Amino acid sequence: MQSEERLKRYKKLIWKDQNNNTLNYRLLEPDNIQQDSKHPILFFLHGAGGRGSNNEDQLIDAGSIRAFSNQNISSKYNSYILAPQVSNDKKWVDVEWNTMKHNMPNISNTMNMAFKILDKVIDTNPIDINRVYVLGLSMGGFGTWDALQRRPHFFAAGVPICGGGDISKSKIISQIPIWAWHGDKDDVIHVNRSRDMYQTIKKHNSNIKYSEIKDRGHDVWLDVWNSKELWDWIYRQSR
Repeated sequence: MQSEERLKRYKKLIWKDQNNNTLNYRLLEPDNIQQDSKHPILFFLHGAGGRGSNNEDQLIDAGSIRAFSNQNISSKYNSYILAPQVSNDKKWVDVEWNTMKHNMPNISNTMNMAFKILDKVIDTNPIDINRVYVLGLSMGGFGTWDALQRRPHFFAAGVPICGGGDISKSKIISQIPIWAWHGDKDDVIHVNRSRDMYQTIKKHNSNIKYSEIKDRGHDVWLDVWNSKELWDWIYRQSR
């Protein structure tokens, strides 16, 4: 199945707030929505290559839409997928990607709107509020750490891929099932960003998992996409 065919399965939507700020997003429904049943949802935060205004690239960039299809997210796990899109000049988190650490800034406008979209989707669909997962890569890896730290009692699991977070807030997310990924040869976002988060969170008796892939560069999401263990792990988690 080509990307165009896969995209047709995702509803193409636009969020607008009271100040006329907008954010594009796509929503995939489970294959089998059953009456009186609740379903999990994957909140996906794309990388910098997925930015734009076409409401498509957030899923096409980095092969995420192909991976979600290959892993049968909507059928095997009967899951929703929510994928908002950042415009070209914005980020999920207003920090520099080449920094070796950061203090969590004020919430970005894009993350704020993405949270509002997520809340609306949860409120208007048969979604299990105890099975809300966040996963993101690169710029979206920063976004995943940021989302977990802003809502430490909201997500059932998080998968930050080659990103970085605020290590001073490690304790507040130590109870969340987290599986972080990074390539040890990453020349875009230093591997120490994930190492530092993992090591700091681990001090708080956390069960955090960390996969550092040897000789892998910035495209460690390829290992995530192909890991059946990872996807089974995500959908076993419940808040």
